Amino acid sequence: MSIYEVFMPALSSTMTEGKIVSWVKSPGDKVEKGETVVVVESDKADMDVESFYEGYLAHILVPAGESAAVGNAIAFIAETEAEIETAKSAANSGSAAAPATASPEPIAATVSAGVPALASQNGSNHREGRLVVSPRARKLAKELKVDLKTLQGSGPYGRIVAEDVEAAANQGKPAATAPVVPPPSVPTTTPVAPAPRTPVPAPVPVPTATAVPGQVVPLTTFQNAVVRNMVATLSVPVFRVGYTITTDGLDKLYKQIKSKGVTMTALLAKAVAVTLQKHPLLNASYSDQGIVYHSDINISVAVAMDDGGLITPVLKNADIVDIYSLSRTWKSLVERARAKQLQPDEYNSGTFTVSNLGMFGVDTFDAILPTGQGSILAIGASRPQVVATSDGLFGVRQQMQVNITSDHRIIYGAHAAAFLQDLAKLIETNPQSLTL
Repeated sequence: MSIYEVFMPALSSTMTEGKIVSWVKSPGDKVEKGETVVVVESDKADMDVESFYEGYLAHILVPAGESAAVGNAIAFIAETEAEIETAKSAANSGSAAAPATASPEPIAATVSAGVPALASQNGSNHREGRLVVSPRARKLAKELKVDLKTLQGSGPYGRIVAEDVEAAANQGKPAATAPVVPPPSVPTTTPVAPAPRTPVPAPVPVPTATAVPGQVVPLTTFQNAVVRNMVATLSVPVFRVGYTITTDGLDKLYKQIKSKGVTMTALLAKAVAVTLQKHPLLNASYSDQGIVYHSDINISVAVAMDDGGLITPVLKNADIVDIYSLSRTWKSLVERARAKQLQPDEYNSGTFTVSNLGMFGVDTFDAILPTGQGSILAIGASRPQVVATSDGLFGVRQQMQVNITSDHRIIYGAHAAAFLQDLAKLIETNPQSLTL
């Protein structure tokens, strides 16, 4: 017999503490091996945390809404019901000493991040004879009377998510959605076109302040993560280069294909990614050993969260994925980002970042370089401008201002200027190539 401590797990490489979103189990509840016990908010997402052991949740040390450092105990699990009181006494005394009948092996952490640890890399949603299912999907399956064993998961690493259950209930057969971008983590969804007037996606809601004037409101986990990342960039020497791009051709293309679910965000990300093929240095990053040239072109796109903070969902291999799949992927990423359901690899694997404040009518701005990347592109609004044409006349053109911020340790002004020149050439003279 044994009593085990439940430790706060490290759900990402940058996580130093986690916030308890909710306890799925209550004290005294039976806990199966691999069953979700608690939901933890990491730097950017809410993650289901599962138990390594079978037993009973004896005592909760960190209630919902509070935070704990990675590695700190947050609860006790007793192997038997008879040991629940012993675990409570251990909690009150500040120790987790096991009873005399316990095995001599040391008490270790009993919780890990559910999906990365328990799902296989080949996309299977079965592990050691059990299903890997999100709590919401399991609850929905009971309500809709869907047999989870018949489903093929479309979530991260083959996990069954709520969308799979809904699809099976609507179609009367198992939902098997083929992912578009590896790893198989993005379900296929019905795309929604953004506002048509400007070449930017639909506005992101600005977080509404709820604080009373004079009140000090603690930063959220998301906001603290942003603080750490921004402070880390202060030691990086950067420079900025601006460029004006005419978007008439891009606007025309967008009007032609938006009914097929293409978003302007996907078009811009695709244009940047295709241009980066010619400029691998702009897709690289600095390390103490030298310049790291990344094998993939993964475009991070900044998204403001409704309740504060910032997250950068990643469009992986944006240079080779077709524009229609890229748009579907983007819609799914945004939906899951705002639901705090992204996996770490879906927001920390970017090699180049795009920040678009043009959706708010911003003409021009400078973006702060993210940690671990060499460049970030700030995109302003596209507006009609009176310009002098090549034949000496005046004309009206749709134009937007872009500014790139780059790490001057590896990227120089001429490199950034050449990249912007090629990006403008692609958007202005050959935007149709983005659909190929």
